Amino acid sequence: MRDTFNEINITPLTDIFLVLLIIMMVIAPLLDQQGLNLTVPEMVSQEQIKDNNSKILSVTVTSDDKYYVDGKEVIDTDLEKTLKSLTKDYPDGMMIETDGNSSHGAVVKLMDNARNSGFTSISISEF
Repeated sequence: MRDTFNEINITPLTDIFLVLLIIMMVIAPLLDQQGLNLTVPEMVSQEQIKDNNSKILSVTVTSDDKYYVDGKEVIDTDLEKTLKSLTKDYPDGMMIETDGNSSHGAVVKLMDNARNSGFTSISISEF
């Protein structure tokens, strides 16, 4: 006569848990990557910046994603080259003035080019 099966075999369940544990051990260090270190800026009026006699480069991003460096239009392919040539003339950093309708990608591209050009202090305002 055949005996009935009274016990649960937990070997497959243990195998699944061990595989999940290994996956979590591999993925956990990847989740601990650092992002950008950002500091919250203080509120400063535009008059205080202009009266400070500081050397700040003014770059404008218009609603149609065109760049104007000190009032002169610069095409996006020449942006990094132009910023590199102006880095030493403006040691206090850069002020990015954006139109409310300019795209996020255009502003981020400008910030990346500024960082690659050597600007360490970048401020953003909306006009």
